[in-house]
Amino acid sequence: MTRDGPEDALPALRLPRRAKRLLGCAFLLLVAAVVADLITGPGTTLSPVLAVAPMLAGAITRSARVPLFAGAVATAAVVLLELSNSGLPLSVHLAALITVLAATLASAANVVLVAARERELTQVRTVAEAAQRALLRPPPERLGPLRVAVRYAAAAAEARIGGDLYEVVDTPHGIRILLGDVQGHGLPAVETATDVLGVFREAARTEPDLVRVAERLDAALSGRRVNERFATAFLLDVAPAGGPARFVNCGHPHPLLRRAGRVTELAPPLHAPPLGLLGLIGGHYRAGGFEPLPGDLLILYTDGVSEARDTADRFYPLAERLAALPATGPGDVLDALLAEVGDWVGTAGPTDDAALLALRWEQ
Repeated sequence: MTRDGPEDALPALRLPRRAKRLLGCAFLLLVAAVVADLITGPGTTLSPVLAVAPMLAGAITRSARVPLFAGAVATAAVVLLELSNSGLPLSVHLAALITVLAATLASAANVVLVAARERELTQVRTVAEAAQRALLRPPPERLGPLRVAVRYAAAAAEARIGGDLYEVVDTPHGIRILLGDVQGHGLPAVETATDVLGVFREAARTEPDLVRVAERLDAALSGRRVNERFATAFLLDVAPAGGPARFVNCGHPHPLLRRAGRVTELAPPLHAPPLGLLGLIGGHYRAGGFEPLPGDLLILYTDGVSEARDTADRFYPLAERLAALPATGPGDVLDALLAEVGDWVGTAGPTDDAALLALRWEQ
């Protein structure tokens, strides 16, 4: 086993174009100061400004060797400038040398500190990605009559995972699909999502009735003694050999069905509360159904997409945009929707965690 060096474990440093321009201007000013020092003659010196050199070098690297080398060059330049300004007091020359050396050591130490923190962040991200793969398993691209695609976007890129959840399970009772959204954010939401997924993966295989699966999920959340949270969820049951599809909506946004270029909401026969609130609010879960046709596209989503707002506080028109997209593969449709949501809110993606799951019935 080999041990990676400090720089090997870090991604390449990529500076924004504006930062590159600012640093370039700073280097030009530094060169101009040295030239001005040589022109003004032996009575004055600008050599202390060379302390900026290792600082600028430290801003473009994650290796301590770079600011140390820049500091060595700056020290040599200070010595040369002091030889050309021999008429100045010794204290001025010493002050310039001490300033450059101190700036060099501080810049190198800062680079080491920043690299160590970035290495820790990289390790945390790696663990988060592994946790996401274990928690949110990628579904198969083809399952029975379905082509399946899923996309997940965390509001904070560093987080990788959040409270949105999905699962696709092939069971003896049919293809069982879950998309949900846990109340809140952070680790408590992730813990609740883990519980919901664990119960669903077991109940989906053992319960013939989809309503019973929903009731099992509700009981799992309502029976929690700590971290009491609810979750909206949409459950779907697709027969592998074709026929009607059944669904249960537990307080979740209505999925969108695109058929022959027209988009409609898949509304439940009975509006039911989210998982974990059935006993408090009352009522019961009831299954609805629809007859899928070849070419149908069903989009399941969380409110990170439907409630995305632009600068004028307008909601993203998901149904309208879905109808306007070309009839491409499910993954291409989801990629286009996420890109449009990012443009709509003016960021690289949704401002809240967002999960999208697309199902297309094939011939």
